[in-house]
Amino acid sequence: MSCKQAILDVQNVEVNRGGVPVLSIPQLAIMKGEILSLIGPNAAGKSTLLLMLAGLQKISRGKIFFNGQSINEKSVFFDYRRRVTMVFQESLLFDTTVYENVASGLKIHGIKQREIRLRVEEYLERFGILHLIRRSARKLSGGEAQRTSLARAFAIRPEIIFLDEPFSSLDAPTKELLISDLGRILGETKTTAVLATHEQSEALRLSDRLAVMKNGRIVQIGTPTEVINYPVDEFVASFVGTETILMGVVKEKEAGSFIVFVNDHKIEVAGTANLKDEVILCIRPENVMVSKGIASTNTSARNNFRGKIIKINPAGFIHKLHIDCGFPIVAFITNHSLESLSLKTGDDVAVSFKATAIHAIIKKF
Repeated sequence: MSCKQAILDVQNVEVNRGGVPVLSIPQLAIMKGEILSLIGPNAAGKSTLLLMLAGLQKISRGKIFFNGQSINEKSVFFDYRRRVTMVFQESLLFDTTVYENVASGLKIHGIKQREIRLRVEEYLERFGILHLIRRSARKLSGGEAQRTSLARAFAIRPEIIFLDEPFSSLDAPTKELLISDLGRILGETKTTAVLATHEQSEALRLSDRLAVMKNGRIVQIGTPTEVINYPVDEFVASFVGTETILMGVVKEKEAGSFIVFVNDHKIEVAGTANLKDEVILCIRPENVMVSKGIASTNTSARNNFRGKIIKINPAGFIHKLHIDCGFPIVAFITNHSLESLSLKTGDDVAVSFKATAIHAIIKKF
């Protein structure tokens, strides 16, 4: 992202309500053409940040720059508002036809009638609903209504589109198709997008970067790979799907690795740390290998333990195994492997994971 130009730059911005800070963003740069997802639990501040970026939430202090110009200035602000748009969780359509709904924003922008018709048809076709052009908005399904709302937003050809939980009210199959289509259209149009969602899977499918939020602050921002594999703290690790989070103390050091004692069990971690450091070990379930019998010695995994299956939870095409190895650990296993190994609750299993598969966070005091 560093080679791209920042289209939006936030500096020392705060939003207060009743004198109480609800949002504090010291610095945030959104790059031209990128898809940035704001993720975090409910009440993390995602929607407030999105509304602020869209110019729909007044800021208490700080500045926001659009292409280098401060939108705090009225003349810049009104121009900015014409060049961005926002899509909400509910489609918020007018009680008229699909055509008129998509055309409404273009009319406000003073686009000529012939160009309006061409753009309406173009974006209805992009979203696969051109056949609904004369249908009443009241007769649309939830997915059709949201596609209409998105077509309306894209038809004005915004420089930035803000999306606030746009898929949350849709059923799973409808959501999957719409996420795929939105990703394709964002790629084709090169539109900068900021998406707020509490669903990690949506963010991972669409985003160039993730910003994890908590209590009105961004606690980590980076590529999906960076955030998922190298969370900055226990909160981020837990939120992005790190099922095993262990606390321990560094007791030994070796060349290129160190040994952490967790409940008197030695776990080898690739990297460097100081003796007596307190650390948080993050292990993703897809990096844990499970087998019956004794763990194979023909493996590069440096951590091998015996454990007992405490619980098995189905999770779509896989199962989630909760295992007690003297410390709790979670592993994913395919449905086929579960069946072929005849695994069940209470079974003894061999558990292994590589030293390089552990992300260690050294606690700072």
